[in-house]
Amino acid sequence: MTDVIQLLPDSVANQIAAGEVIQRPASVIKELVENAIDAGAETVNVIIVDAGRTAIQVVDDGCGMSETDARLAFERHATSKIRKADDLFDLHTMGFRGEALPSIAAVSQVELRTRRAGDDIGTLLTLSGSRFVSQEPCSCPVGSNFKIENLFFNVPARRKFLKSNATELNNILVAFERIALVYPSVTFTLHSNNTELLNLKQGSFRQRIIDIFGKRLNQDLLPVDVNTTLGHIYGFVGKPESAKKKGAHQYFFVNGRYMKHPYFHKAVQGAFDRLVPVGEQVPYFICFDVPAADIDVNIHPTKTEIKFENEQAIWQILTAAVKDAIGAFNDVPQIDFDTMGKPEIPVFQPGSMPSMPKVEYNPQYNPFSSTSVDRKRKAVNDWQQLYENLRPAGGEQQTLTFPQNQNLPSAGNIGTDLVAGMKSDSIIADKSPSHYQYKGQYIMTAVKSGLMIIDQHRAHVRILYEHYQTLQKNRQWVSQKLLFPEILQLTVTEQNLFEKVSAQMAEMGFELSSLGNGSYAVNAIPAGLDGINPIALVHDMIDNADVSGDQIQEEIGNSLALSLARNAAIPVGQILGNDEMEGIINDLFACQNVNYAPDGKSILTILKQQEIERLLG
Repeated sequence: MTDVIQLLPDSVANQIAAGEVIQRPASVIKELVENAIDAGAETVNVIIVDAGRTAIQVVDDGCGMSETDARLAFERHATSKIRKADDLFDLHTMGFRGEALPSIAAVSQVELRTRRAGDDIGTLLTLSGSRFVSQEPCSCPVGSNFKIENLFFNVPARRKFLKSNATELNNILVAFERIALVYPSVTFTLHSNNTELLNLKQGSFRQRIIDIFGKRLNQDLLPVDVNTTLGHIYGFVGKPESAKKKGAHQYFFVNGRYMKHPYFHKAVQGAFDRLVPVGEQVPYFICFDVPAADIDVNIHPTKTEIKFENEQAIWQILTAAVKDAIGAFNDVPQIDFDTMGKPEIPVFQPGSMPSMPKVEYNPQYNPFSSTSVDRKRKAVNDWQQLYENLRPAGGEQQTLTFPQNQNLPSAGNIGTDLVAGMKSDSIIADKSPSHYQYKGQYIMTAVKSGLMIIDQHRAHVRILYEHYQTLQKNRQWVSQKLLFPEILQLTVTEQNLFEKVSAQMAEMGFELSSLGNGSYAVNAIPAGLDGINPIALVHDMIDNADVSGDQIQEEIGNSLALSLARNAAIPVGQILGNDEMEGIINDLFACQNVNYAPDGKSILTILKQQEIERLLG
């Protein structure tokens, strides 16, 4: 019998390794930029074509490589970062495995130009699918210039599963920002299809955050800085008012490396307990400088999950540092210029004695004198005289009518049966049913089998969501011009997401005109959104587009309709009258889905009569 176990060729082994290390174009950029940082580069330029499908070029001014090192760098497990196994626990570089370059070369066509400072000429190296093509001397500046073309050209299945260019470009921006944030002393540029997306100059950590995410974030940053024997924790957290449900910028860095750490994330969010609404998150940019021997980086191929030796102690330090930053922010006195109608509180002077109050009165006043009786206003016996001047000119009586909400679908019958097993529970048929609102959040009304409790916000979201879906299906959106256009500032990542949903937003009635440099003028929004902040609305819709990912146009439209419904729905805590509550109930039972909100949460529940009697029995 022949042997069945064989040694895989290097080309096949490299392709297998590329499946873990190189998942998409963003992975290539991450590995090459990290190598440039390890090489001591002060300037890194990244150029991509077609979101990395066609070409990726990374140019740096680092130390460069010799002719031999350039050829050896593409061999498996060839690295200059470590020499022995103990070096894994004393890492001071971004890379260390020696898998990135051979994995990239296994699934693409690579051209490398590199030169060291002491060499007169550089080296030009060409590879294709792990196969060596040529190596020759060339003229090039000090540093390295990697050009990656036709990614996954020899692995069609991997190339087929790449997402759209907008999604892949968004992943590239995320990976690029994670590195650029933590190295503010390095100049970075990013070009896509001959368009400059980012140009980040050298500066401070705070300035780098502002350059990437916009000046709007600058006023919401609180400094965090604590130095202990376990390490140095520094960076910034957002103010409580900067909390968002989606799209909050949250970054952890340890020794210059981006990481994900749910345990430390809970520490930051716990410091804002009862300061931000439930479900919202604050932005943070926090760096950890700890001894390399106290962390383990080599537990995940992407190196984003890191194990700390003193995890619980650092958690306590981080919590205390964030709370201290919040406390320092709250201690800052604020000048209140709105003093109209407020009582004047005198300043206490310890050396002065307060004077006794004096009561002034008229000693000549006699309540039984006739003059005071004459001043009394006599009551009108005929009450109809009071309303003579209020009659309309034609003598006809007028009745006040409450206008119906034009933005809601037509109301259904209040006696409509519930769906999904609740058909026997209909609202008690009364000509003027009364409803009770509990804590400004729940509408309580009687049904045949007990007491029905409705979440007013979720019910209104369901009503508006189905209404907006109908408008979208029939293309009946109406645009409403703003009296004064609002200025919207988007980051590079948000601009990329906006391009994905701009067509659907235009159909909905949004009118945005570009002002350059990521600024847009919001000239019009869909009709019926009075009182809503258009800037916050557009940001929320872009964040929802980020969550929706690479979906078809109809699903993106539904996501935008849901965002509109959430922003236009009545908020929790709003006091409603009986007519308003009745209108919500009518419109809710006219919807296709009565039981659940668009996000899957329950809208209503029924407290059975037997349960009520049991509780009171």
